[in-house]
Amino acid sequence: MSEARNPLSNDSSKQLLRRDVRFLTSILGEVLVHQGGNELLAIVEQIRELSKSMRAQFTHEVYDQFKSTLDSLAPDKRKKVIRAFAIFFQLVNIAEQNHRIRRKRDYERSAGESIQPGSIESVVKELSLHGTGADEVDDILKRISLELVITAHPTEATRRAVLDIHQRIAKEALELDNPMLTNRERDQLRETLLGEVLTLWQTDELRERKPTVIDEVKNGMYYFDETLFEVLPEVYGELERCLNKYYPNKSWHVPSFLRFGSWIGGDRDGNPSVTSRITWETLGMQRSLALRKYEASLRSLMGHMSFSNSIAAVSVELVDSIKRDSERLELKPEELWRNDRETYRIKLKYMIEKLRNIGQSQAGHNDPKRYNSSADFLEDLHIIDRSLRSHYADYISDNFVRKLIRQVELFGFHMAALDVRQHSKEHENAMTEVLQKMGVSDNYAALSEEEKVTLLTGVLNDPRPITSPYLEYTESTQECLDVYRTIRKAQEEFGRDCINSYLISMTQDSSDLLEVMVFSKEVGLYRRERSGQVICTLQPVPLFETIDDLHAAPNIMRTLFAIPAYRDSLKSMGELQEIMLGYSDSNKDGGVLTANWELRVALKSITEAANEFGVKLKFFHGRGGALGRGGMPLNRSILAQPADTVGGGIKITEQGEVLSQRYAIKGIAYRSLEQATWALITAAVMAKKPQNDVSEEKWEEIMLGISEQAQNKYQDLIFRDPDFYGFFKETTPLPEIGELNIGSRPSKRKNGDRFEDLRAIPWVFAWTQTRYLLPAWYAAGTGLQSFLQDNPDNMKQLQLMYAKWPFFRSTIDNLQMALAKADLTIANEYGSMVKDQDVAVRIFTLIKEEYELTSRLILEITGQDGILENVPILQESIRLRNPYVDPLSYMQVGLLTELRELRGRGEDDNGLLKEVLLTINGIAAGLRNTG
Repeated sequence: MSEARNPLSNDSSKQLLRRDVRFLTSILGEVLVHQGGNELLAIVEQIRELSKSMRAQFTHEVYDQFKSTLDSLAPDKRKKVIRAFAIFFQLVNIAEQNHRIRRKRDYERSAGESIQPGSIESVVKELSLHGTGADEVDDILKRISLELVITAHPTEATRRAVLDIHQRIAKEALELDNPMLTNRERDQLRETLLGEVLTLWQTDELRERKPTVIDEVKNGMYYFDETLFEVLPEVYGELERCLNKYYPNKSWHVPSFLRFGSWIGGDRDGNPSVTSRITWETLGMQRSLALRKYEASLRSLMGHMSFSNSIAAVSVELVDSIKRDSERLELKPEELWRNDRETYRIKLKYMIEKLRNIGQSQAGHNDPKRYNSSADFLEDLHIIDRSLRSHYADYISDNFVRKLIRQVELFGFHMAALDVRQHSKEHENAMTEVLQKMGVSDNYAALSEEEKVTLLTGVLNDPRPITSPYLEYTESTQECLDVYRTIRKAQEEFGRDCINSYLISMTQDSSDLLEVMVFSKEVGLYRRERSGQVICTLQPVPLFETIDDLHAAPNIMRTLFAIPAYRDSLKSMGELQEIMLGYSDSNKDGGVLTANWELRVALKSITEAANEFGVKLKFFHGRGGALGRGGMPLNRSILAQPADTVGGGIKITEQGEVLSQRYAIKGIAYRSLEQATWALITAAVMAKKPQNDVSEEKWEEIMLGISEQAQNKYQDLIFRDPDFYGFFKETTPLPEIGELNIGSRPSKRKNGDRFEDLRAIPWVFAWTQTRYLLPAWYAAGTGLQSFLQDNPDNMKQLQLMYAKWPFFRSTIDNLQMALAKADLTIANEYGSMVKDQDVAVRIFTLIKEEYELTSRLILEITGQDGILENVPILQESIRLRNPYVDPLSYMQVGLLTELRELRGRGEDDNGLLKEVLLTINGIAAGLRNTG
């Protein structure tokens, strides 16, 4: 194979990325001149060059010139400069995303000579080469499960209108690789992109108001509409193609192991705007999208189904189904297909009508004029599929019908399973009122945990209800009860799979789950038949978030598994219990290194508890987008789990900007899901053939000690330093982030001003803006040093752990990423906003010493000369971005200082606030991270 075609050694690939960046940024330059004259472009270039000079070789002269240039900008000019740098990053991000698609195509063009690492074909080929038989592969595919859950967490700072423009620019920019373009077409392409960048320049990137929950639902559905509905079946198609290639003697239909779910419209924890009415409306919107997509698919299919009975004999089964349809449905003359020889088109007309009639009759009624379930729709599609194959039109079926069948299997009539989430305290309050009104308990909340479990278990075993339609409840209790009634009604109307899980935030006791079971029983979601069999269609899912909760989790689950009424509900669920682990609050509680360790320990200890009772577990990993909240590439997050904890399936949250980065563009969405599939199969193989290193027990003891010391160091600063919280609020744009209008949910759990009330998202977002990235690395160095003690033998042990232990390697590499993105020179600039400068200097010095210690130890453990040397592409990307992020950071400090002084005098300036918010957006785009 020629060098030019080898995607692994092709330096021209990097040149193409640079070409795209130069091309798009030159267009931006033209737009700047067009909108602000040569003066605007000149000042942007001057700031850029000064910033680069400071990075290359810092001198006080260059620093002073840089600062004076920024300080001299008039407000109108300053705003344009901010937007210029922010849009620059948006265009660079697009170029980098397109480059990922290009590299994927480079491998595919190599026609099998080079298989891309992390691809579906790479893992199937490896299975084949290692002698894994077809039946064993089939068993692996039946066992694996991955559900990706999109959430409404407010970490997407970019407006939908701006993302639409990004998508158009990305699509047009990909055409630069088209060798068939003529000079005239290339000029036209440039003009098109010039228009798009101009539109981007004149589009307000800031929201005028907070989005409503329904706005967030629409934003979430955007990804299903634009990419996921098409891309997800393509992933299955590629897997089946590879299986047929490497295992040709077996007929393959891969089980639906990869799905998407959603929290948007169901997550009511801390968001009073999410009501039972909103949840019902959300489900209706999701079904409407699914039906619209199916109808469009049927209409498209119609164009390929001109088979004539005079040439091809259709199946009797198809003819009989049309006869049944004609007896049940009365189509208007203009809706009937006039050519009676084109049987498939006649059938498709009836199918479209049955789709349209969904929702026209009452829930739960078996209406012959509509599809009462997605299974009914699938039955008709399979009838068409079998008929096509009967007259050897299998090419059409494989290319069109089978794809639609897969879509219905994946998305049903509900599009995405909706999880419901609520805080445990809300259930306790409602239960206390309900039991008091029925005379069961005067004060349920005051009972001991043992008394609560006994009482609730008794209620579960008693067929009598504990609520009455004739009693009046407080608004909050009534809403709590209405949620369960809505879920029951939804399962009848939208299908059993529309809502399966009820997540309980801040689960601290077994009673937290039993309360949900009792409320489920009230509406028939949990019921015992006369035979004694329990039917349960909603599972309570504990969410263990803090370090203390993670410690308590195994015994909480043991208590539940020992209760017969609870075990009976699990039988109805296939002996499968879902458990969610929170990465955000555990990190905020104990620091990144301790959180990672405690989560791993919890995974294993909870699994051991379940094994004692023969219960399978599906772990739900509540990862955020940022490193400080467990964020990492999807494939790495799957492989980071202990192999013996993935057997019952995995769920992972996909939050905020992760959605737009991974799923806004089809090529990127496909690659992300392909890598996830590769990782999932790889993890399943590892679980079947575990290779436990005898040293791992020793390493776990070492990690325990490291974690304890890291936690002490972290909590000494975050919780026990009386000046820290004030320093945090004054040195970061925390108050202003709340004015960014990026989510419907409040940034605090309560109206109080305590650190404990602050949500993890703004906590991480604020530190990211200041370039500290403190939640993603702080205290790790002290933890590592506590074991090292400057002993060369101990360093050799840490180096061995990095080389041989995937958990430790992943932890160290995540720390590298955080350290590379952090910049304490810039962070120190934010200290000027702290009123007490002695406090500012003291705390900054503590943080800087820890940063330097952590960096030094990471380099020694990895044997590298520089942070991220093992990922040169990422190292280079961060290095190139920094000089462009720096001006935004310096301007943000100046703007925040000015705004806060103004507000301190009781005045305000909306223009100034808008500039602050523009810098927040720009830095988020530059670092590709919010929180």
